Amino acid sequence: MAWIMLVLSGMLEAVWAAALGASHGFKRKIPTLIFAVSMTLSMAGIAWAMTSLPTGTAYAVWVGIGATLTVIWGFVKGYESPTTARVLLLVLLVSSVIGLKVVS
Repeated sequence: MAWIMLVLSGMLEAVWAAALGASHGFKRKIPTLIFAVSMTLSMAGIAWAMTSLPTGTAYAVWVGIGATLTVIWGFVKGYESPTTARVLLLVLLVSSVIGLKVVS
């Protein structure tokens, strides 16, 4: 159950990161609200997961999932270009997250 919570929290990290960018310095209300709610839930989820997972592993997985999904969101929205190098590095990042799960 801790791993499921950790994955969901990592997904919420991507939500709050995207909402933070869309808030334009907390000037837009809806993105700011989405940021606050998703960040709170993301932090609560990782905190709960860390009660049964090592802190380093949990944090690395949380950041890896959040960063990967945030970059993919940037590709989808056209904010970033999906170059071969970037896609390969994301595959490496996801592989590393999977590897941490396998060895845990």
